Amino acid sequence: MILDTAYMITAFVTLLVVIDPIAIAPIFLALTGGMTKAQRARIAGRAVIVAGLLLALFAFFGEAVLGFVGISMPAFRVAGGVLLFLTALDMLFERRTKRREDQTTDQDPEHADDPSVFPLAIPLVAGPGAIASVILLVGEKPGGEGLIAVLGITAVILLIMYIMLRISSYLEHALGKVAINVITRVLGMLLAALSVQFVLDGLSAFGFGPAVG
Repeated sequence: MILDTAYMITAFVTLLVVIDPIAIAPIFLALTGGMTKAQRARIAGRAVIVAGLLLALFAFFGEAVLGFVGISMPAFRVAGGVLLFLTALDMLFERRTKRREDQTTDQDPEHADDPSVFPLAIPLVAGPGAIASVILLVGEKPGGEGLIAVLGITAVILLIMYIMLRISSYLEHALGKVAINVITRVLGMLLAALSVQFVLDGLSAFGFGPAVG
């Protein structure tokens, strides 16, 4: 089974940009303020595992669920592309980070000591954008190829996420807020272009524009 290199690169960039480990690292620091390194390690590991299980669930059954409710893959591709484009706009204008920070302050005080499941795993890591991306990317390569590729790439991205969370305190001091903002905007531009491509692919399946190979 030979996987298309362009597809692999697109899938990796899409999931890396949507999940965005660099942007979540400072939020992780805020959520785990005053905790020991061991406590932070446990929370980071739990958050990554829960997010990975959720994304894997949608990778396996997302398209089946869409078919059950009568939504075609091209229609979902258009809707997912629009959702990812809105996410890209949020990244470009800093609204995404602000909303994520707001979500951390809205959590139930009873669960404030363990933010691994909420809000870290859901919705900060495995949010609507990540879920939509997984379903879209699996649908791009039917026959199991897309599933294998997306599961593998998701595992790599989540490993990067875990490493970033573990070194988040050093990362924030090393890069600074200005560098993190610049990186976020560059990734936002890439995501905007990828989201437009998703929309074009979906429209082409309905006969609008040239067919995309």
